[in-house]
Amino acid sequence: MIVKHDMNYLTVLNSAINHKLAPPLAVLRRQQFLIRVLGVGGENRMQGSKFEADSDNILRAITPVLDPNRHKGQAGKVAVIGGCREYTGAPYFAAISALKIGADLSHVFCTKDAAPVIKSYSPELIVHPVLEESYSVGDRDKDHISRRVVAEVDKWMERFDCLVVGPGLGRDPFLLDCVSEIIKQARQSNVPVIIDGDGLFLVTNNLGLVSGYPLAILTPNVNEYKRLVQKVLNCEVNDQDAHGQLLSLAKQIGGVTILRKGKCDLISDGEIVKSVSSHGSPRRCGGQGDILSGSVAVFLSWARQLILADEGNLIISPKNPTMLGCIAGSALLRKAASLAFEDRKRSTLTTDIIECLGRSLEDICPAC
Repeated sequence: MIVKHDMNYLTVLNSAINHKLAPPLAVLRRQQFLIRVLGVGGENRMQGSKFEADSDNILRAITPVLDPNRHKGQAGKVAVIGGCREYTGAPYFAAISALKIGADLSHVFCTKDAAPVIKSYSPELIVHPVLEESYSVGDRDKDHISRRVVAEVDKWMERFDCLVVGPGLGRDPFLLDCVSEIIKQARQSNVPVIIDGDGLFLVTNNLGLVSGYPLAILTPNVNEYKRLVQKVLNCEVNDQDAHGQLLSLAKQIGGVTILRKGKCDLISDGEIVKSVSSHGSPRRCGGQGDILSGSVAVFLSWARQLILADEGNLIISPKNPTMLGCIAGSALLRKAASLAFEDRKRSTLTTDIIECLGRSLEDICPAC
């Protein structure tokens, strides 16, 4: 919302610009950026205020206290399914973000080529080199190897609080077939699944993998969302009715939760729509979506534990753990991105944002 002093500042700025009281170029650029943020962004927030989630209170409600009586694993065990020859950064970003926020254990299931690289990024991650790509599998061995890959992941499945499928996955046909079976196993085990990146390519072409599964979350960017809308609703994206279209899309896919990423993140489970429009960063370096998927995984796990235990008779809204996880993950990423940008400006990288995750959560929900 634009407050009175914001409006006065905008008036002075516009007056100065109109009367050609030319400030230095760098200052002018900052002024123009502020006009866009405070003017257009503020107006959008006022228009969408009835949808805006109470993200800070949600973060405080679902973040568990640090209890010395708890043991390793109780604060969350997350697994990322992704990582191939071409893409090793994305699964690392998702997995390490989960740990930085407060998960106890973070696993990565990737191809054999990707495993040594991901292991070299951090000793904190548990890396499983079990996925296979077509180039390393003969036609006669495909069925046998596919069953082996799925079994290797499935033996861990009951230990996980959430699966993140897609960061750095690639689009190898054999690998995607194996991951399809892994998603099916997760559904059978009632393990929440977050679909991101190339996982969305897979799911868009096979909606039955997630349709009707209330513990599935899709996190599309602008292009991935466009493909989903075209596939499911058989129309183009309608930004004039963004909330209604998202609601309809989630409902058509059987009540999955969709987090539509953008200037304002929109979230729907087919029943309600919520938005998170807090200030983030104008720097759009690659990898921020991977941070988001890892963050949502942790918060979904915590929200689900809280709801199942019914601790404190929850008074927050919504009560759907997938919605809570998306709201919390989106809000925390935006705060961390804002803090990183304050320090790094144009040189802000994904790794800088990851380093601000803990501080951002601490500002909202102190550990002590």
